Amino acid sequence: MAELGSKGVTAGKIASNVQKKLTRAQEKVLQKLGKADETKDEQFEQCVQNFNKQLSEGTRLQKDLRTYLASVKAMHEASKKLTECLQEVYEPDWPGRDDTNKIAENNDLLWTDFHQKLVDQALLTMDTYLGQFPDIKSRIAKRGRKLVDYDSARHHFEALQTAKKKDETKIAKAEEELVKAQKVFEEMNIDLQEELPSLWNSRVGFYVNTFQSIAGLEENFHKEMSKLNQNLHDVLLGLDKQYSGNAFPIKAQPRKKTKLFARLRKKMSSDSTPAKANKSPSPPPDGSPITSPETKTVNHELEPSTLEAPGASIPKSPSQPTEAAHAGAEAAGSEAAAGAEASKTEGDSGSSSLPAVVVETFPATVNGTVEGGASSERADMPPGFLFKVQAMHDYTATDSDELQLKAGDVVLVIPFENPEEQDEGWLMGVKESDWIQHKELDQCRGVFPENFTERVQ
Repeated sequence: MAELGSKGVTAGKIASNVQKKLTRAQEKVLQKLGKADETKDEQFEQCVQNFNKQLSEGTRLQKDLRTYLASVKAMHEASKKLTECLQEVYEPDWPGRDDTNKIAENNDLLWTDFHQKLVDQALLTMDTYLGQFPDIKSRIAKRGRKLVDYDSARHHFEALQTAKKKDETKIAKAEEELVKAQKVFEEMNIDLQEELPSLWNSRVGFYVNTFQSIAGLEENFHKEMSKLNQNLHDVLLGLDKQYSGNAFPIKAQPRKKTKLFARLRKKMSSDSTPAKANKSPSPPPDGSPITSPETKTVNHELEPSTLEAPGASIPKSPSQPTEAAHAGAEAAGSEAAAGAEASKTEGDSGSSSLPAVVVETFPATVNGTVEGGASSERADMPPGFLFKVQAMHDYTATDSDELQLKAGDVVLVIPFENPEEQDEGWLMGVKESDWIQHKELDQCRGVFPENFTERVQ
């Protein structure tokens, strides 16, 4: 007991506190069971609900403000790294180097000042605002306990008064305890009844001041940062003018060499004397369409199964190297003339002469699928037409199978005959002007980088 007394706590005080807790617990149980009435104050309960809501909103605002400050700090570090990178790559002989260093320094100072002012004018104010809530919350809880004590003392006094055998001494003592409990409760209740509504109404002014401060700081920050950005823009504009001839070029996506064109170039390089182009055969008497033997050779490889027939030889495409090409231009011309004459005289007799074979084995195809004729395609577009694109930049072809583009050129996009030969980022097409003029795919089509164009239809 001596040890407890030295700390300002006596056994009697401890026993009194324990007894109060037991009495309160018993009173709450009786109230929940409906065996004892409970003093209600709806107005105060509404004030408590507002208080809890205000505390919840303030806590969330404080959390979000700290997150915002962390983001500002992260942006400061990122901006600092970016300007340091600019300083490192800015070569000494470039104009505006000193201006660039000064801009980077001011940029760092501006971020630092912005962050510090947010802490002083927003975060610290937020912390002060929330600092009053714990004490009030504790007083609300204490008021609740004193209300239970008051109800318990009231019920005890009423019970003694209504008892059959009255004890005036106990009644007097109970009345004294009731008056004391009521006084303590009402003092706390009156203070909170005045303080809670005032605190609830203060939230409007606090939110206004807080967000006005943040908005004003942001406005000034971005205004000053805009000036720095304009200065940096002017410095870099001067650098661009001095080195305008070294503008960064737009590059096409790296392209693999397709197997088709690689094979064609290999065959063509082995032929030292190219043959003259054969003339197209004359149309047959019945007026049916006929495909020139010069066409369908660049993007086709003839499959033996499509040409072989009983008793007929397999002619080679005139555009590929053949033995006739080595014989000279005259032999090639004679062969073409003979083929054309045969197509006129034999007609539908099943002749295996070159033009007839070309007609039968070279139908228009799109990705290997035989088309049904002009009725299945738009008459003014190439077979398999997909959509139109327009060149946004000039493109210089680097290979014989590529299209040379000028900004503004319109290209009709068509599918690759073999989808496996299409490289990522490249399209197959024919310039609209070439198609209108020649109506020939083999002589005009080619591949081009997609990122140099935009779709227009």
